[in-house]
Amino acid sequence: MSMGFVKTAGFKYLKNFIIGVGAAIVLIGALFKLESWPYASEMLITGLSVEAFIFLFLGIIGPEKDYYWEKLYPGLDDYHSHISSITQGEKPAAAVPQLNGQVVENKLGGMLDELQSMSKSLGSLKALQEADFSGTADQVKAMGNFYAKLNGAMSELAQSVEDTKAYKDNLTALNKNLGSLNSVYGGMLNAMSNIGKS
Repeated sequence: MSMGFVKTAGFKYLKNFIIGVGAAIVLIGALFKLESWPYASEMLITGLSVEAFIFLFLGIIGPEKDYYWEKLYPGLDDYHSHISSITQGEKPAAAVPQLNGQVVENKLGGMLDELQSMSKSLGSLKALQEADFSGTADQVKAMGNFYAKLNGAMSELAQSVEDTKAYKDNLTALNKNLGSLNSVYGGMLNAMSNIGKS
């Protein structure tokens, strides 16, 4: 008999069944003998044989392993003890916190304020979603045309006389500023379009 099978729940049930039925047969055999009923000797022999088999069976399978849980949980073997966490010993039970109406009301009030704030934020997003950004694409396109013409004008100025150099530097700075402004405006347009689509 493998030790793995001995540890299964099925074997434990079988062991209890054999012991219970065997004990019942022993008692019935003793009852037959005490009452001097027919076949009393045979029933007693059968009962005692079953009892001998049970003792042999229990001797072969060996005892169950003992666990001393009170060493891990001090106070476990005392009915009135309040078991604490491992190795901390006995500790009185902590008082159960009572519900305070004022605390609950304050918590609910804070949650209500947060919900109202979220509602206002969602209303602002809805207004932004409903805004009309259809004309912004044309405006950005017009700015791009202006930017291209300005570059052309600067190219012509670069080929002109030497005394226009200071004017050219100013226009270059203006060109950079307009380019940055154009990028920012284009990014804003894309973001607004995405909000409108969602």
